[in-house]
Amino acid sequence: MMLKAIHAQESKGAARQKADQVAGKLREMKLQAAAKKVEDGIEEPLTFMDFPSQHWTRIRTNNTLERLNREIKRRTRAIGAFPDGNSALMLVCARLRYVAGTDWGTKRYMNMDHLLEMDADLTETLAG
Repeated sequence: MMLKAIHAQESKGAARQKADQVAGKLREMKLQAAAKKVEDGIEEPLTFMDFPSQHWTRIRTNNTLERLNREIKRRTRAIGAFPDGNSALMLVCARLRYVAGTDWGTKRYMNMDHLLEMDADLTETLAG
């Protein structure tokens, strides 16, 4: 629950402050190793905050891949035992081909206009 509070912050600076508070609470609970892990490893999971906030929920999760993996697992379990690896591979490839051809496979995942604006702002800042 404490780690979720770090990722729920509205800025990277606020998330770092919350991480420091969480590490302090962990130290109070005599969990020194956990506090050290939070302090040492906080920057990597906050990388998504370098992007526009509209993209944060899409970047910090991998729901799309998890959904695809669940779909493949469901299909392969329905078959049960495969005669060889090629038949399993053919089933997975057929499912991937189907997904790529449907609306789900062509749906726009992120609005890249936000990144273009961010890039333009950065270019202006460097030029000016």
